[in-house]
Amino acid sequence: MKKLIALIISLAMLAGVLAGCGNGNGSGSSGGVSGSIAISGSSALYPLVNMAATQFKKDNANVSMNVAAGGSGTGLNNVLAGTVDIGNSDVYAEEKLSADDAKKLVDHKVCIIGVAVIVNADVGATVTNLTKDQLKGIFGGQIANWKDVGGPDEAITIVNRPTSSGTRALFAKWALDGQDGIEGDSSLQTDDSNALLTTVGNTKGTIGYIALSYMNTAGANISKVQIDGIDATNENIYNNTYPVWGYEHMYTNGEPNAQTKAFIDYMTSDSMIAQAETLGYGATAKLNADAANSR
Repeated sequence: MKKLIALIISLAMLAGVLAGCGNGNGSGSSGGVSGSIAISGSSALYPLVNMAATQFKKDNANVSMNVAAGGSGTGLNNVLAGTVDIGNSDVYAEEKLSADDAKKLVDHKVCIIGVAVIVNADVGATVTNLTKDQLKGIFGGQIANWKDVGGPDEAITIVNRPTSSGTRALFAKWALDGQDGIEGDSSLQTDDSNALLTTVGNTKGTIGYIALSYMNTAGANISKVQIDGIDATNENIYNNTYPVWGYEHMYTNGEPNAQTKAFIDYMTSDSMIAQAETLGYGATAKLNADAANSR
């Protein structure tokens, strides 16, 4: 009888070990997640998602990851069409899609992103702050020379994002109070945030806007400009003093499949949020009540 009891206990312990080994919980520690995950959309969220995908893949060798940028509108349309599993967006789906199409998607908020105004260093030497009214004038074309806002006698050139960009949508809504037509008197356009940084850094007289996640690589030829005397930092977003920010969304078409859910869970884990903050993203849990309720 003692031998039989011992055998039963041993078998039970073995079953527990085997069950634990086969439990893929999305943290990546077990390597139990398999399948493919395709992602596209927000260029602002791309650096974080790409880094997370690389780490997730290392811990889950049977997962195939494909991460692309292309802008929030692209990501939302792709996930709606079923060509990707996740559509990344800086804005809510209903801001880019019809109400009926937006209802088909499930929103997963993973972090927050601030948007900063940047200028070429030749302008930044004297222009360190712009009011909302001045920004509206610049992006609306009423202010065409930097001397009119305390800068050099130099024409203003805007380096803009296309209308599909969520970063552009956030900037227009929260820095320009929803102003339409933000091409200014002279405007360049790029759908790539790194290309925007390069253009602003290499071209005198330029102004643009960029997600804080790209400011770590901005370089010495780029200056960040305050809005109404408030610096674009996560701390100022958390305390509701800096207005130009939004949630970073990962949308799925209906509820996600197992591997996609595991990756979204990984994106919102404490360890990933801590890494996200080092890259310039913000933690939703740190928003004060007024900031959280503003969005």
